[in-house]
Amino acid sequence: MAKKYVRMAIAYDFDGTLAPGNMQEHQFLPDIGMKPAAFWSEVKRVTREHQADEVLVYMNLMLKKAASAEVPVRRENFKNHGQQIKLFDGVIGWFDRITEYARIREIRVDHFLISSGNAEIFAGTPISSKFTQVYASKFIFNQNGVADWPALAVNYTTKTQYLFRINKDAHDLSDNSEVNRFVAKQDRPVPFENMIFIGDGSTDIPCFRLVKEQGGLSIAVYKPHTVGAKGKADAYKNDGRVHCVAPAVHEDGSRIDRIVKAQIDLIASRSAAQVTRADD
Repeated sequence: MAKKYVRMAIAYDFDGTLAPGNMQEHQFLPDIGMKPAAFWSEVKRVTREHQADEVLVYMNLMLKKAASAEVPVRRENFKNHGQQIKLFDGVIGWFDRITEYARIREIRVDHFLISSGNAEIFAGTPISSKFTQVYASKFIFNQNGVADWPALAVNYTTKTQYLFRINKDAHDLSDNSEVNRFVAKQDRPVPFENMIFIGDGSTDIPCFRLVKEQGGLSIAVYKPHTVGAKGKADAYKNDGRVHCVAPAVHEDGSRIDRIVKAQIDLIASRSAAQVTRADD
């Protein structure tokens, strides 16, 4: 008889969590001839002026600025931008290592991205294949294969929707009936107590709180060797929004590696205890 593995999910932000800065800053903004500070300042100004969604504004501005600079915006162009992103130390080997650590303990861990960044840029990174599902902002492409409109904007409040989709195994974004369907807590495929959420910034706060309050583990990471970065993460812990903080170093034996493995051990022990009680 095949082993029945306990299901577990680790959900990640991207910008500042798996890679430094915002993904657009690595190659896209240099290609259109803009400094990050100037681009994001314009995004903030337009957002305030029109009382708009900041994610929709930045996506629209990306297309406008690219058109002005005559920079192509096909899928392969975005993917090429993603290939230039430098990830934090240890990220490349992280997913296979954690998945195997869990497998040995009879836990099936799936990795999910929940990011306000661009799915099309993320697709070019060397870790894109490691994720069961990618929830990130994305564009609609016209009949010529050119991006011409935002298809999905993932902002700080909508991020929590995707945690419920993971919780209920409801991954079809065109079908809201499944994610809204009543499912008793004990019958949900991936319990919140078997979830970890890892993020770094204010857009992650709703996810931090949801996972923490529902019995899972929330971790705030910060860019190592950066003035003020740890203080920002510590504030999330002091405010009760996360359980713990760690530098965004994902190497074997790092603080976040030890924290996540300890949580896997806890889930394995809890599952074994539940089986024992059921057999008594």
